[in-house]
Amino acid sequence: MQRKICILLMFFGLLTMFHDASAGKIRKRKIKKLFRHSQVMNDHFTGFALYDLDNQKMIYGLNDDKYFNPASNTKLFTFYTCLKMLGDSLPALKYVIHNDSLIFWGTGDPSFLHSVLKGTNGLNFLKNSGKKLFFSDGNYTGEFYVPGWAWDDYNDYYQPELTGLPIEDNIAVLYADPNDSLQISPAYLKRYLKCDTLYLPGRFSVKRDFFSNTFVYPFMALPKNFRQEIPFKTSGELTRDLLQDTLKQRISLVNLPLATDAKTIYNCNADTAYKRMLQVSDNFIAGQLLLVCASTRFQTLNADSVINYSKAHFLNDLPDAPEWVDGSGLSRYNLITPRSIIALLCKILEIKNETLVHSLLPAGGATGSLKKSYKTDNGQPFVWAKTGSFSNNYNQSGYLVTKQGKRLAFSFMNNNFTRPVAEVRDEMVRIITFIHDTY
Repeated sequence: MQRKICILLMFFGLLTMFHDASAGKIRKRKIKKLFRHSQVMNDHFTGFALYDLDNQKMIYGLNDDKYFNPASNTKLFTFYTCLKMLGDSLPALKYVIHNDSLIFWGTGDPSFLHSVLKGTNGLNFLKNSGKKLFFSDGNYTGEFYVPGWAWDDYNDYYQPELTGLPIEDNIAVLYADPNDSLQISPAYLKRYLKCDTLYLPGRFSVKRDFFSNTFVYPFMALPKNFRQEIPFKTSGELTRDLLQDTLKQRISLVNLPLATDAKTIYNCNADTAYKRMLQVSDNFIAGQLLLVCASTRFQTLNADSVINYSKAHFLNDLPDAPEWVDGSGLSRYNLITPRSIIALLCKILEIKNETLVHSLLPAGGATGSLKKSYKTDNGQPFVWAKTGSFSNNYNQSGYLVTKQGKRLAFSFMNNNFTRPVAEVRDEMVRIITFIHDTY
């Protein structure tokens, strides 16, 4: 009898040991079940990849080899390319001095007089040079829009034009002053602000002409605290005029190729720009950063050159070659697989400290575009990810730490759904939170 009791105790002890050893193991079967039983995830095209960073193996993939439109998840590719091509600070201007003349070119630097990044080194250099100033935009060879952008979004804040020397976010800010009068910044643009009695929107709003900087507003009461951001129509002439108006100094416009012996002035801290790009998903910064990368390698500013260079030299080992078109993800032509994003997330951690990467990304329940999407774990975020969305698409890709300390990377992509985006987002949060809580 005593021998039987000992055998039973040993058996139950082995069961307990087995349970302890397997309790925290992430079971592919359980993750698969989450998706199979999800009504939300089964009415559209869903892709998912979950990767164990410590053991360096894929845990589960659902359509992870299929191409999805990543929307702003594309910014992760821009981020990685910047890490490979840029230093600690963003170059603001390139210049040469000939006797009493200073000729300068843009580098695509988004921080130049940016509303948040506040890059002023380049401006102060011009202001204090004591030289005759000549601005050349001859090194910018791209279009103001990228293929696949929605042209009818030209009046919306999130789609500013691309330029070699952007100023003040390439955005005009329309606002009501304390006297309830309509104002515009940069103030230079006020000459183009006009009331149009034939413009009859449902509520007070300003609309820019597609081809010019004519801003029209309706003949109706201006709401208190009114504010609207509209991209202005860029040109070399406007850049020159805005600089002249700011510097109160004459600037001549020339069209010269970038000098091979040009020197560089630096502006904003690079990590500060990356944080702004990733956390609030700033399309302007992302698009311009590819031009900044071009300024370090090529004589001309062209995003296609940088994308092709990055794909050939930095991304040639991804599981599936990305169809990568722009820096921001606004283009509908971008196509990337979840498993390639997982590989990219791993490559980012090879360059950048994990804690720093987490601080740059939106943190669930704490910062950026994930601030309201997750609950924290006793005040500590457990997911850090880049979101990506436009109509009928919503994605998240980034890093996850479970309650037992497992370090994971994930890419969760949803394309072509017709239900409200909040329902898709909430279901994603439920699944990611389950993985965190269970393992």
